[in-house]
Amino acid sequence: MCGIIGAVAKRNVTAILLEGLKCLAYRGYDSAGVAILTNSGKLNCVRCPGKVNELEQALLAKPLVGCLGIAHTRWATHGAPCKRNAHPHFSSNLAVVHNGIIENHEVLRTQLKGFGYVFASDTDTEVIVHLLHYKLKEFSDLTMALQSTVKELHGAYGLAVVCASQSDRIVAARSGSQLVIGLGLGENFLASDQLALRQVTNRFIYLEEGDIADIRCESVQILNIHGLPIERKAVQYRNGAEAANKGAFRYFMLKEIHEQPLVVQRTLDNRLSKYQVLVNAFGPQADKLFAKVRNIQIVACGTSYHAGMVARYWFEELAGIQCQVEVASEFRYRKVVVQPNTLFVTISQSGETADTLAALRNSKDLGFLGSLAICNVSISSLVRESDLTLLTRAGREIGVASTKAFTTQLVGLLLLALSLGQVHDTLAEGVEATLVEELRSLPTRLSEVLAMDSMIEKVAELFADKNHTMFLGRGAQYPVAMEGSLKLKEISYIYATAYPAGELKHGPLALVDEDMPVVTVAPNNELLEKLKSNLQEVRARGGQLIVFADEKSGLINSKDAHVIHMPYIHNTLSPILYIIPLQLLSYYVAVLKGTDVDQPRNLAKSVTVE
Repeated sequence: MCGIIGAVAKRNVTAILLEGLKCLAYRGYDSAGVAILTNSGKLNCVRCPGKVNELEQALLAKPLVGCLGIAHTRWATHGAPCKRNAHPHFSSNLAVVHNGIIENHEVLRTQLKGFGYVFASDTDTEVIVHLLHYKLKEFSDLTMALQSTVKELHGAYGLAVVCASQSDRIVAARSGSQLVIGLGLGENFLASDQLALRQVTNRFIYLEEGDIADIRCESVQILNIHGLPIERKAVQYRNGAEAANKGAFRYFMLKEIHEQPLVVQRTLDNRLSKYQVLVNAFGPQADKLFAKVRNIQIVACGTSYHAGMVARYWFEELAGIQCQVEVASEFRYRKVVVQPNTLFVTISQSGETADTLAALRNSKDLGFLGSLAICNVSISSLVRESDLTLLTRAGREIGVASTKAFTTQLVGLLLLALSLGQVHDTLAEGVEATLVEELRSLPTRLSEVLAMDSMIEKVAELFADKNHTMFLGRGAQYPVAMEGSLKLKEISYIYATAYPAGELKHGPLALVDEDMPVVTVAPNNELLEKLKSNLQEVRARGGQLIVFADEKSGLINSKDAHVIHMPYIHNTLSPILYIIPLQLLSYYVAVLKGTDVDQPRNLAKSVTVE
């Protein structure tokens, strides 16, 4: 993985491919390459480790001109990030780019070596192109050869193929890794994300699981998983282009942090009446399904998992419904006991997260009542394959470290908890009306915290020479502390860990000294006094406290405690507010450390492999 783009046209496509790769750079990558069928009739390639800008410079030194080509940004899975492992990969007159992981690559590699194929890389992808070349000896047509090839591939793939001897087309296949076709006039395109094609078209066809596509200048033919011709609906995409530039901000991440009042308002739009959440925001049959729900199983990864952990408190407190939250990569590989009438809830920014998507597919055979996706991408696999959906409307999130996706997921999950409470009549009198009013004022509260930007930037200086940090929270703030810890790890490379504050004496206190900053979230709730006791334990060990506390908490600045007072917010909504300063703190620490904020090392935006 991580980014694919291809073009077949009657004009030079090199600049189109390069621009597409730049648009895919937000996913994270460590090498890039392009293969063009030039006017000489040969497939020529330029590949290099590093960024797309380096590929662009290499192409200036060695220009490639042609009407058919594929390109790729790679995030290393098999083999180090270097030129020989960069895509595209070749076998004679064939070139392939690939997102995903081929699990049986070692068996195929041994088999292909027996047939006389020599491998030039350490990647799993190279087995695809050699196997396809071998199949072409039996099937002269590229599409038929690809059909036969994918039957032998185990794992996940989104792949594109070009062949010098069949110079009028790109052939593509999808299994577990998104691919989208862009429709033009006398030209057509392929990408792993429609954003890469916004420069050339706004009409798209999304391939589904098992699809194989034959893409030519004037036509597109799609075969389904059974090898039968099928029509896939073309959609016109009008949203999201505004997110492709940083505007006045230095990094996409900072821009996206500051967009949160706007996107939270979008998430709420048309989903609230004067006093209630509109249950049909989840779908026209949502009320009937919700009435049957007695348990909830949430499955997600990373930041989305933390959102689910916060939501567990809301489901049990507001709706009186038991909730379990599990990491998708664990859920899908264990024996699962499903309680009767359990709603299966998935959370994902992209809707293409491999483990979450696989868990959803597995759930269909496990006896769940139904499935609901909290997702940001309307045309994603997760949305298409779920019974109900709430779109978060966060807009395109470019920074690898998720920010606005998290807050909008929390808002969506709170709407779900209130909807279930409404349907099951478990909400105390006046509670829903109060929380609806608080939700209406949430964008304003978020703006107030963002106005503290410069104050948090100053606090970040405390981390200039630090290599370890601890985050503390209690109740629903514990997952917030976990998310703050994740953000700091992701973009500053400081090792950070998070604990429920009440667990300090059970081991973590041994880590505390003057070189270990302890970041704490302290809203004014029933756990505040207990949290204050936990903070005294840190002080007694010489720890340096950074506390984000309610303005009426009674906590004040001192020599060993930097207290940043937060505006008042209803306790139920406090996780949504208190993550904002942790995002800003992580951002400013990363800037201070000089790291690549938007594209941290070793990480990708969309994790489409295990």
